[in-house]
Amino acid sequence: MRTLTFGMNVTVDGYIAAPGDDLGWSGGDGPDSPPSDELFQFWSDRVAATSLSLYGRKLWEAMSPHWPTADQQPGATPAEIEYARRWRDMPKVVFSSTLSAVDWNTRVVAGDPVAEITRLKAEDAGPMDIGGATLAAAAMRAGLIDEYVIVTHPVLVGGGTPFFTALDNWVNLNLVQSKTFPGGVMMTRYETRR
Repeated sequence: MRTLTFGMNVTVDGYIAAPGDDLGWSGGDGPDSPPSDELFQFWSDRVAATSLSLYGRKLWEAMSPHWPTADQQPGATPAEIEYARRWRDMPKVVFSSTLSAVDWNTRVVAGDPVAEITRLKAEDAGPMDIGGATLAAAAMRAGLIDEYVIVTHPVLVGGGTPFFTALDNWVNLNLVQSKTFPGGVMMTRYETRR
């Protein structure tokens, strides 16, 4: 059985995007700065360890214009080249009722995401990551998420897209790892207590 992890950059007040889908706060040293090399490597290593990534449409539309060809751009760093290749090669599923075609080792699922995620989890295969607030919220409410990776940035944005959704029941967690990155960024990883 696969494990399913939901991990994203988050503000201290719990948002994955500020109002207007603004992600400028998620850099390593302040607004609109890139993440630290160490944090970028952390996310790249997560992609390398993931056998299947599940995307909501909005996150897909944010990632797919850049990463498929980022390794071919002038001035791309070795870390960006590595991440782009890992991202492009990793199998991906995009859940969307409006997209009809995708590229880069990706397929679209238009049906019930909970049913498909449940089916994918039952497979005897490697770990899955899930990204995108709406998609992850459906998986959270269905009790499908096994781990949460919360990379908290020292900023308050006051609103936007929350990391966590409203739940019908409490979900108890066990802290299994924590790490501090430059710029006061803190990663905490929790397992769902079953």
